[in-house]
Amino acid sequence: MDKTIVIIGAGKGISYEAAKNFGLKGYKVALVSRTLASLQKLESDLALQGITAKGFQGDVSSASSMKDALSEVRAEFGDEIEVLLYNAASIKPGQPTTIRPEDFIYDFKVNVAGALSAVQEVLPFLKKETGSILLTGGGLALHPSADVASLSVGKAGLRNLAHSLHQELTPKGIYVGTLTINGFVQEDSYFSGNKIAEALFKMHEEKGDVEVVYEEA
Repeated sequence: MDKTIVIIGAGKGISYEAAKNFGLKGYKVALVSRTLASLQKLESDLALQGITAKGFQGDVSSASSMKDALSEVRAEFGDEIEVLLYNAASIKPGQPTTIRPEDFIYDFKVNVAGALSAVQEVLPFLKKETGSILLTGGGLALHPSADVASLSVGKAGLRNLAHSLHQELTPKGIYVGTLTINGFVQEDSYFSGNKIAEALFKMHEEKGDVEVVYEEA
């Protein structure tokens, strides 16, 4: 039976490696991003590896844009979705006393509210018992930094959202998990994109704890 993963915030790094990891295991891949050029490159790179993937333009800061993009995903790949991976983030430097409130609100829309919009749109079509919602978290949720105050708040908010969703949806047969990446993503290291992608796939397969902290021992 066909399985589809929807990756929100598609781009190079974790999103690409997750698309490749799931795709090579037989999943169809729906990629959602604001940038058409990057989507087209991802499509072609994945196609060369025999992976069925298609890009869909969508702005995570807009609930209506998410609704439209995910409607297009279902029209292309069908109404049953196996996995939702939310990997979008707005990363802007700024200390609490200097960041503009409007920038802080925009970042929160991308880092937290966009995840909620995506979940609400996908949930009616997510497979019960086998479906997963995966949220890419960060160590800033546990150890905030004043230099990236809005991202720190965003990752803390996303972590809180994951726990709340897990409480609500576990009894309904939907797994929700967040991978808290306690380090900087860097190739040829413990924090390489392909290793993180494998950790995400393992979370989907095992459907265990709501939070997995990804860090070196």
